[in-house]
Amino acid sequence: MTDTAPHPAIGRTEVAHDRIDLRQARHMQLTLDAAPSFAEGDALPPFWHYLYFNPQIRASDLAADGHERLGRFLPDLGLPRRMWAGGRLDWHRPLVLGTQATKTTTIRDISRKTGRSGALGFVTVTHDFVDEAGSCFTETQNIVYREAPSPDAPPPLPRPAPQGAEFQRRIDPDPILLFRYSALIFYGHRIHYDADYTRGVEGYPGLVVHGPLTATLLIGYGMEQAQERPLAAIEIRAISPLFAPDPFWLEGAWQDGGLTMWARTESGALSMLVTLRFTD
Repeated sequence: MTDTAPHPAIGRTEVAHDRIDLRQARHMQLTLDAAPSFAEGDALPPFWHYLYFNPQIRASDLAADGHERLGRFLPDLGLPRRMWAGGRLDWHRPLVLGTQATKTTTIRDISRKTGRSGALGFVTVTHDFVDEAGSCFTETQNIVYREAPSPDAPPPLPRPAPQGAEFQRRIDPDPILLFRYSALIFYGHRIHYDADYTRGVEGYPGLVVHGPLTATLLIGYGMEQAQERPLAAIEIRAISPLFAPDPFWLEGAWQDGGLTMWARTESGALSMLVTLRFTD
């Protein structure tokens, strides 16, 4: 059953301005165990924009889970759990370290339906990034709202990861990595640093690796393989969460002129699928 009535929040827009600060990008390099090599004037790597433009939310405006309370910008659909489910980047050029830029966020669509797992809400948001020279890229973000899980609900069946990887890299996430990334993006959701809350309230087996962090790792590894190929678009689909400190693998293969990347668990389950598209 699907609710097709338009939601009044569709079309809501907010604008954020930020400086693409060198210090923040160097701290991200350190968080990923790389030397702090960036200089002003360098291009910000794809998907590192999560370091900037983050809402300035007072502590009193946070919910018990550490998320911003719904209703200020994102709508309150009466469903307590919300998750980043991926999306798409349409790429023109990167943001540049040391410059000023603007992010314009617009709610494009809101829908609700009832599935096998209960009530679901879907919110589509676009983020347009521009600097003094014009448009840089547009991110379309898909957000899923869900009911709180039943304590006796069985975990969903894992989806197997693709076969035939042409290259792979092992990642060993730990609580320090997750904490530092949360701090860099000014994100307070407790599932990434509070193990007791994560297990006892949210019902996860361990600390959850941020979806955008997994995407950042996949995209960065993919761009290493692509070398000098000019980026055109990135498609991201989050399948299932990863948990620290369990190791996982970044893998990829060239397919149909693009580069397909995925994250898989040690047991072979697919966590995230990313496709990098390049210009001809």
